[in-house]
Amino acid sequence: MPTLPVYNTNKEKVEQIELSDSVFGAEVREWLFYDAVRYQLAKRRSGNHAVKSRSQVSGGGKKPFRQKGTGRARAGTTRAVHWRGGGVVHGPNVRSHAHKMNKKARRAALVAALSRRCEEGSLTVLDAFQMDAPKTKEFINVMGRFEWNDVLVITGEDNAKGDAVFKSAQNIDKVTVLPVEGLNVYDILKHQNLVLTKGAIDGVMARLG
Repeated sequence: MPTLPVYNTNKEKVEQIELSDSVFGAEVREWLFYDAVRYQLAKRRSGNHAVKSRSQVSGGGKKPFRQKGTGRARAGTTRAVHWRGGGVVHGPNVRSHAHKMNKKARRAALVAALSRRCEEGSLTVLDAFQMDAPKTKEFINVMGRFEWNDVLVITGEDNAKGDAVFKSAQNIDKVTVLPVEGLNVYDILKHQNLVLTKGAIDGVMARLG
């Protein structure tokens, strides 16, 4: 069972916490990362790309020239796909790019990502992360104390989405702050460091434990 120190934002150790083996000490099955990231990114795509086929392009009702006697290839419309201004053959249409990934596989991929960060020593637990007002400089000072250059911060219910912590980090490069319900495989793997508050760990255990 992994045991990690719990720090405050001044990097002072306040206690220790025991993490569940089933969530933070599981076997890391790396092939799940590919499936989970592909699933997430495909689901994010808007799929609103589209072009018009020859039946959707306006105009072209009149035959451009007579059938015979011109020496040219016969043509029935100026909206054919080989004419300028014509339709597009086999072009993209509005559709969803999402595909299925089983719920158990999604859960296993998230557990594997958390376990990977824990075994690497890249997981930090904070007792809380509160700020009185949005101050980017103060957030950067916290990053400096812990030597975080690339970090994902997961907050618990004590941090409402849009509070000072979220606003302080939104303009900092390589920093993402998410509520615990937004925890996902892609963002864990994207950032080198993972930070969880104690409230976030309670939310993770309620979701995955």
